[in-house]
Amino acid sequence: MAEENGQFVFTDFQESTSARFNTDVQANNNFHGSGLPGLKRRGQGHGSRSWIKIDELGNSKILELDKATVMRHCALPARDLRLLDPKFIYPSTILGREQAIVVNLEQIRCVITADEVILMNSLDGCVLQYESELCKRLQTNKDQPDGLPFEFRALELALELTCLSLDAQVKELELEIYPVLDELASSINTLNLERVRRLKGQLLALTQRVQKVCDEIEHLMDDDGDMAEMYLTEKKQRKEDFLNNDLYDQPDIFGKNRGAARSAPVSPLSSTTGVQKLQRAFSNVSSSKHGSFSASSNGQENIDQLEMLLEAYFVVIDSTLNKLLSLKEYIDDTEDLINIKLGTVQNQLIQFELLLTAATFVAAIFAMVTGIFGMNLKTTVFNDPDGFNWVLIITGIFCLVLYIAFLIYFKHKKLFPL
Repeated sequence: MAEENGQFVFTDFQESTSARFNTDVQANNNFHGSGLPGLKRRGQGHGSRSWIKIDELGNSKILELDKATVMRHCALPARDLRLLDPKFIYPSTILGREQAIVVNLEQIRCVITADEVILMNSLDGCVLQYESELCKRLQTNKDQPDGLPFEFRALELALELTCLSLDAQVKELELEIYPVLDELASSINTLNLERVRRLKGQLLALTQRVQKVCDEIEHLMDDDGDMAEMYLTEKKQRKEDFLNNDLYDQPDIFGKNRGAARSAPVSPLSSTTGVQKLQRAFSNVSSSKHGSFSASSNGQENIDQLEMLLEAYFVVIDSTLNKLLSLKEYIDDTEDLINIKLGTVQNQLIQFELLLTAATFVAAIFAMVTGIFGMNLKTTVFNDPDGFNWVLIITGIFCLVLYIAFLIYFKHKKLFPL
């Protein structure tokens, strides 16, 4: 009866194990594209979207997945997956998680795992270029690997395309803004000022985007923990080795160790007692924990590969930022030149106003004298036929001398050069 019970237990264990294995395989096949219709049915009504999956061999597939499936597969929280939503505009971000790297660089928004890249299916030129270029590089370097893990090659391409896109936008803005500034410096009018104002707004927006990418790369370079977290292939290998060792040391249903089954038969005289087995189990657990901790420490220390990768693109994006800063300085210099010109014109108007005011004052004196002598007064001056003429001549000479005195005073005070 015990054998029958043992046989019954063994049969139930086999059936449950095979059922669980078939369920896992079916779920895995559903994600990787073999169960695409099932995913569509589950995704209906739950916001399923079109995704592009690129494996490490350079093969791309289009899948219909909902956010929950992607979150479970990549072990990501919902807030990280929101960074990939094209409906929202988020600043550039690179996040290292336990099983994935979340990349949000301009139009390139994807999730990078140790063996695949998942990105939104879009008709945007950057997304299509990223997909085609990544597939091309993976297929080309299939037989000749370049030494970089899969996740770093995918991250490198995202950084490369982002830097090239931003640099191209900066060059396009330079070609557009330099002629406008030169034209504004030579001819100050409302049309040129409006064009410069519009281009300056574009410059500030582009500078903020480039600055954010530069700050994100610099933040990753300064944080060794974040860089160590992004070694997904190494973590995956350590996890597989740990699971293999765990399964190798785990006893089977008969109570026998799987590792011992592969070795030679052990004599009953040399078998260990229960206490010794317990001590050996604790020693195995502590050694495995110590091994995983030391491997993690080595992973945190061995970050030179990623650091050099980030440093190379930090130099590129910093050069692009310097171009924008130089362009902003050129705009500021042009504005200063315009202000100087406007100030010069204003000073000339003030000088002309001073001269006109002095001339008006002198003319008022002459008009006052002529007005007085034009009245019907009884004086001996009118007895002489040339007397009034002499009055006008003397008054004019006095006004002229007074005007010259004003000019000399203005020159002495350096109100304007004469």
